[in-house]
Amino acid sequence: MSPDEVKERYERIRAEVGPDVTVVAATKYVSADELGVLAEAGVEVVGENRAQDLEAKHAQHADAFRWHFIGHLQSRKAKTVNAICELVHSLDSESAAKRLEIPALVQVNLAGEESKSGIAPDELEVFLERCPVEVRGLSTMPPFADDPEESRRYFRTLRELAERMGLKELSMGTSQDYRVAAEEGATFVRVGSVLYG
Repeated sequence: MSPDEVKERYERIRAEVGPDVTVVAATKYVSADELGVLAEAGVEVVGENRAQDLEAKHAQHADAFRWHFIGHLQSRKAKTVNAICELVHSLDSESAAKRLEIPALVQVNLAGEESKSGIAPDELEVFLERCPVEVRGLSTMPPFADDPEESRRYFRTLRELAERMGLKELSMGTSQDYRVAAEEGATFVRVGSVLYG
C-alpha cells in the first residue's frame, strides 16, 4: 500500500461523490503502523470499528486525522469514543446514548436483518424523542449485494426517513455501492477495500 496509490484512489472517490460528501476511510483492517500511509495520501477522516483499536491507533496518529466511530457502540466503550471521536455513525441503544457526549447518527436496520445492529424504522421516532444526545442524522448498511443498484432502495428510504425527521446527515454506502449512495443523498460514505486496493 503506497501513499501515491492511496492518494490517487482517494482523489478519484472524492471526485465521484462530489464536494458535499465526506469520504470516511474505514480502518478496521488497517494496522496502526499502516495509518501513516493514509495520512501521507491526504486522507482526512478515518472511521474505526472497535474502541480498543481506536485507542491504539489514536495513540500513534492523534492529530493526523479527524476520528469517527463506525462500529457497534457498546455503552461501556462510550467513554473512549467520547475522548477521541467527533462523530458516531452507529448509535442504536438508549444505554449508549446516555453515555455519549458527542454528536451521533442513529443506525437504522432497514432490512430487518438479525445479523445487523440498528433501530427498526417504526421505532425510530420514539428513539429520537428519548435520545439525550445530539443526533445529526441516520446511517444504514443494506444487505450485501453484488449489484450496487440493489442498495438504492434502502438508501432512498433512509433519505426519506431523515427528511421526515428533519435530519440532515446520511452515512450510507461502502466500497461496493458508494456511488449509488452519493446519488441518493449520502453526506458520508465509508470506504475500505476500494481505497486500499
